[in-house]
Amino acid sequence: MVRLLAKRLVAAAVIVVALATSVFVLQRLSPLDPAKAMLGPGASASAVAQQRAKLGLDDPFAAQLGRYLVGLPQGDLGMSYRTRRPVMTDLGAFVPATAELAFTAIVLALLLGIFFAVSTSLRWPGASVLRGVLMAGASAPAFLLGIGAILVFYKQLGWLPASGRSSITDLPGGPSGLLVLDGLLAGRFDVVSDALKHLVLPALAISFGPSVAIGRVLRTSLSSEERSDYARTARAKGLTDGAVLRRHVLRNAVGPALSMTGLQVGLMFAGVLVVEQIFAWPGIGQYTAQSIPVADFPAIAGVTLLLGIGYVVINTVVDILQGLADPRITT
Repeated sequence: MVRLLAKRLVAAAVIVVALATSVFVLQRLSPLDPAKAMLGPGASASAVAQQRAKLGLDDPFAAQLGRYLVGLPQGDLGMSYRTRRPVMTDLGAFVPATAELAFTAIVLALLLGIFFAVSTSLRWPGASVLRGVLMAGASAPAFLLGIGAILVFYKQLGWLPASGRSSITDLPGGPSGLLVLDGLLAGRFDVVSDALKHLVLPALAISFGPSVAIGRVLRTSLSSEERSDYARTARAKGLTDGAVLRRHVLRNAVGPALSMTGLQVGLMFAGVLVVEQIFAWPGIGQYTAQSIPVADFPAIAGVTLLLGIGYVVINTVVDILQGLADPRITT
């Protein structure tokens, strides 16, 4: 297990460095002059030259890349052309909202996927209806699900809010920026309830597609394991199908589902950025949407790098969990 952990951590570090290098190269390939973008179109040539020297843009490419890679562990992602603030400062204001939404969507996707697989495998009553609903939802893009959810659950039924993170004005001031967690820590259950209501629709819109992908892989793996010799032996000893599933089959079947979860995380991140626009969610999707029209490349690169690192971290965790679930995995 130690060997697996070391290999995964080294691989993750290499991938992050390669991603950071690619992001830096793409920024430098842009025809936009960062110094002129920061000073504005009316800046004089001498002012632009001074700003280029200040930013180190006249240094050799290798020196610029080295500074960029050395600065990343310290949180130096450059200055935003639009806000004139460090990109890391901007992300610090937007990331908590996105993290809360993404985490909720991942949890929902896992729960729905497991329920989908187990209910189908054990042939629970109503499992076919659930499977039909999930399959229909997974066939639609996340933005369309979001719009449909707003029309049904907000406009027609009035059950859930359609935009923002909260309807409460006097929110707790921290420490995490996650409204549900901060509300619990402050004993503000009104904040917790309101934040959860705002999370339901966007999180469901993001999680439907991944939940079906995870559920189908898990169901196939469960079906295969249930036909194995050890499962038949357990039933011959008098165990019920549910007991066989809980005690023997599930752990052996979870590996492929974990792999699919890691693959789906990237799609979920993309869905988060789109769904945030529909629900006016104040996360990095909003920040990116505001940065693209003005070609704010440091901000766009910062978001890209952050999402890439998140994807690598989650897949590394998935690999480690697979090793814990199946001790035979050593590489």
